[in-house]
Amino acid sequence: MLTYEKLTLNLRNPFRLSYGVTDTRNAYWIRLQDDEGWGEGTIPPYYPVAAAEMTHFWDRAAQNPRPFPDNPVEIPAWVGLDGPAPARTALELALYDRIARRQGLPLYRLLGLPKPRPQPTSFTIGIDSPAAMAEMALKIRDYPVIKVKLGSEDDEARLAAIRTARPDARLRVDANAGWTREEAMNNVLSLEKFGLEMIEQPLVKNDIEGLGLLQAATRIPIVADESVQTLADVERLAAAGVQGINLKLMKVGGLSVALKILRRSVDLGLKVMLGCMIETSIGTTAMAHLAGMAEWFDLDAPMLVTNDPFDGIQYDAHACFSVPDRPGIGVIRKVQ
Repeated sequence: MLTYEKLTLNLRNPFRLSYGVTDTRNAYWIRLQDDEGWGEGTIPPYYPVAAAEMTHFWDRAAQNPRPFPDNPVEIPAWVGLDGPAPARTALELALYDRIARRQGLPLYRLLGLPKPRPQPTSFTIGIDSPAAMAEMALKIRDYPVIKVKLGSEDDEARLAAIRTARPDARLRVDANAGWTREEAMNNVLSLEKFGLEMIEQPLVKNDIEGLGLLQAATRIPIVADESVQTLADVERLAAAGVQGINLKLMKVGGLSVALKILRRSVDLGLKVMLGCMIETSIGTTAMAHLAGMAEWFDLDAPMLVTNDPFDGIQYDAHACFSVPDRPGIGVIRKVQ
């Protein structure tokens, strides 16, 4: 038996990216029979999937006569490859959660991964006026890592305002595929003076060659996000010379593929950032269990919404996250 429930997540602040503005996001909470396992499916804004495709996939999975797998190696075959990536992610998470709960193990131990230690996540500031973005940076003066959304007019002015407000911060830039090659080359060179930790997805997702050309022009790591959806994408990015990737469960189709991508990226010498969509603590906590194998972290989604119904990943006053040591993903319902 499998059920799902749609959740509308309210953003703490309206989120403007290079491709639009939003103040809510939709997520789906997946529950196996008797709450043995929980998962989450959240549709990325740039991933053209209809909600009906998601729910149709889960409806078919609910009719599957085969028993739920009791061994993690059986999960990919049970889930299959037919459904949208976020739908497959949700089902995989629920199945992994079920097995780990049954074995009394936190997810990272079930996966044979190092125990995640507390790490600072970046906190995202959406596109706004330079003054408004600087004001937000000051409001989070105790957060050491800031991810700045760009990809619009006045990008340099926005970043200059934030750097002036927070000279101490580790700054990351995310253009969300919002620049042309010419704009990206000019911006990369003009933004070097701000001491950036990375520049994420400056070009459209299919322009892997262009990402490589940008990387050759700067010492700032170019990090692919929208360009990373399959293991083959990782191979192409490494061959092009890109230095890093942003790995997200919802776009690659679940933990099984994410682990393959993570391990292959390490083999290829790529730096890995663990990321998330705007999602609840179910998906974000699941990803945080992989933190022992990554360099960078962008796991701030529960900090960006006002109505996360779950308790899982925890943040201290300096935006350092920690993973609960409860069995499974480790997420429970918040007390209302």
